[in-house]
Amino acid sequence: MCGIAGIFHREQDRPVDPQLLVNMAAIQYHRGPDGFGYKTVADRGVGFSHARLSIIDLNENRARQPFMSADNNLLLAHNGEFYDYKRLRADLTSRGARFQTKSDSELILHLYPRLGLEGMLPHLRGEFAFALYDKPRDRLILVRDRFGIKPLYWTQADDAIVFGSELKVIFAHPGVKRSFNPQGLYHQLMQTIVPGTTAFDGIHQIKPGHCLIIERKHGQFHIRDEKYWDMDFPLASERPEQYVEAEYIEGVREKLMHAVQLRLEADVPVACYLSGGIDSCSILGLSAASQQSAVKAFTIGFDDADYDETAIAKEMAQATQADQDIMMLQADHLYDNFVETLWHTERTIYNTLGVAKFLMSKHVNAAGYKVVVTGEGSDELFAGYPAFRRDMFLHGLDSLSAAERASWEQMLAENNKLFKGAMLAEDEIDDPALTQRVGFTPSCLQPWLASARHAPGLMHAEMRAAVAGYQPGQAIAAQLDADMLRDRHPLDRAQYVWIKTMLEGQILTWGGDRVDMANSMEARPAFLDHHLAEYACTIPPSMRIKGRTEKYVLREAMKGLLPTVLYEREKFAFMAPPAHTDPKKWAALKALADQYLSPGAIAEAGLLDASGVKALFALHEAQDTTPSTQVQLDAVINHMLGVQILHAHFVAPDVPAQAQARAQALGWAV
Repeated sequence: MCGIAGIFHREQDRPVDPQLLVNMAAIQYHRGPDGFGYKTVADRGVGFSHARLSIIDLNENRARQPFMSADNNLLLAHNGEFYDYKRLRADLTSRGARFQTKSDSELILHLYPRLGLEGMLPHLRGEFAFALYDKPRDRLILVRDRFGIKPLYWTQADDAIVFGSELKVIFAHPGVKRSFNPQGLYHQLMQTIVPGTTAFDGIHQIKPGHCLIIERKHGQFHIRDEKYWDMDFPLASERPEQYVEAEYIEGVREKLMHAVQLRLEADVPVACYLSGGIDSCSILGLSAASQQSAVKAFTIGFDDADYDETAIAKEMAQATQADQDIMMLQADHLYDNFVETLWHTERTIYNTLGVAKFLMSKHVNAAGYKVVVTGEGSDELFAGYPAFRRDMFLHGLDSLSAAERASWEQMLAENNKLFKGAMLAEDEIDDPALTQRVGFTPSCLQPWLASARHAPGLMHAEMRAAVAGYQPGQAIAAQLDADMLRDRHPLDRAQYVWIKTMLEGQILTWGGDRVDMANSMEARPAFLDHHLAEYACTIPPSMRIKGRTEKYVLREAMKGLLPTVLYEREKFAFMAPPAHTDPKKWAALKALADQYLSPGAIAEAGLLDASGVKALFALHEAQDTTPSTQVQLDAVINHMLGVQILHAHFVAPDVPAQAQARAQALGWAV
């Protein structure tokens, strides 16, 4: 895993400043502390840079990026991992390819000329984001992996395309404007962003499973966005009425085992994250079965018994003879690290789990590890979240008897009480645009649509005027591919929406890459192997949620690996305790609010309305405010703090000067 950056000028004869490329690499030093490199293409107005975290091929001189092809026609900067690369290298070598490094990244320089872009992409397995300049076609190609595990941002500024692995990399370019977009601010305050967007004016994300192709023709950029992969669930009419459960159970077991084994391969030691859930326990169990030596397992513990999962994690570690390392976190300590965490997430976070993950990656790095295999993606593939059960009940179980319906209603009312207001809305919300696109308003979006009603009143008058009449649900719905939703089972539609919104915009961002790579630590989510994901699409909905049991097929596939208590346990979403549940944590939050949400700080940033902020705190502390509403308002307060902190990090300071200073301090000079 690494950090990439680059510039593509509209005029071919306009040279790219090498020192600027180095500055862009330096500001993301945390993504690649093991070395840096840059290259420009003479008379083509293009240049890339790269900050390297060495995991495959540790020879810095040989594996330093950016890579140039032997014929000087291709320039490559790659972030991430391609799995199964040894088999591909062997096949390409037998066909005459000559590799200059042992790096998996070099595959691109041999696959692309032989197969072209469309033919190459199906062979790329893993988590990745890369930039490829094709000199003969004079085009820049930006590609992101299928689920958006690795980040990639771009903008058009100063007659150039500027791209990078993080927003701060783009902001290091002096021609890039640094200001909040009113709609972006709105979505930061409500948690769920519009796919492909950011909080900032003119800054975009490459969408998961997409590539952006920028060509120069007659002195102008011609830009097109192309999708190369999607979660393509079968049509409801195509699903078999009869099936053999054992076949799907064995299929999941086989494909997950292969995905884990691929992700254990590295030239450095590989550990596992371990919580008390089925997902990470399955990963640890399969890792232990694949290795002869004990697996290192890292666990986060909380001082709140309602949220702490260390007891089950310990049982799993003992069952697999893992070398477990438990990091216990105090509630107030999370807000002590909130500001630093947001410098890395570059977006607001609703729960301090992102801070906990940031502290864990720091702990893992200090323990001498660069790579961990993780359990993210399991709930998305096998319907593990409470929102999925709710949608299954409301929209996918029309044949229930009155008694069965009453049983489901009781179960949904009793279970997951901790997450009302965060993962489940307190009251039913129907968004017309989402209902029209999806067939119903997915339960996963409802808590954030509920939060959205607070957003306009929190925004500065000018920002509020700019979003008058704006419908956030409509903006999100417009980015969902109707062809992937039409005529699908309701559970398939609910999972698809989560994958396109919550997974990419939240779990893989502030709960994944950004807080892991903040401490030069690579996370490998084995469940998001696209071969496994494509197989999961074929699994009947009634094997994902069977009766009242979520992730049934995974439970059965992993039954022999899991402790009985975990096999029988209901899904428990991994979260940090909300602020209001602990006096020390609430005091730590209020201390941050005194700094970042003071009238003076609010006036200086010009993003929020001081009276609206005051009113929201008053609502939170009112005696008749329900616990579920308090959970929701905790999230909104985190978002208010977040936008103020993001302004302090990226809008108020001179980021290009910071990048220059970082390069000088590192000794990264041209």
